[in-house]
Amino acid sequence: MVLNNIENLLEKYENGESTLQEEAQLKDYFSQETVAPHLEHYKAVFGYFLANQQEAFTKDLPLNTKKQFNFKWLSVAAVAVLMFGIYFSRPVDPTITEEDRLAYNEAKSYLELVSKTLNKGTAQINYLGAFNKAGTHVDYLKEMENPIGRIFKN
Repeated sequence: MVLNNIENLLEKYENGESTLQEEAQLKDYFSQETVAPHLEHYKAVFGYFLANQQEAFTKDLPLNTKKQFNFKWLSVAAVAVLMFGIYFSRPVDPTITEEDRLAYNEAKSYLELVSKTLNKGTAQINYLGAFNKAGTHVDYLKEMENPIGRIFKN
């Protein structure tokens, strides 16, 4: 009767339906020296569980507690950045001297002279467009001279 009960408990254990008390009965049965021959392979499994139950972790683990963020220093840093930004973003008084105005007007006159000269040069180059047109007409005439080449193209 005891062997039949152990086999039923093993079936429940394998299906994942056993309770802790039933698993304790199985561990007690397989910790004995005399076990039914057809259940010998279970002895190693439950012996492993018993051996692991006796093990204990003895190494000390340091607990790293999370430090709280100090918002006081954050507000001090924000005020410092704000003050720095306000101080250096002040508008600078533009004091333009008469010497600066003369230099500006002189540079402006030189740039106008360069602009006029470039405009004259581009006006003289406009006739090159006529040469491009003439070149395309000449290419067409070359094609007319070679009628056999036109036949083979098609």
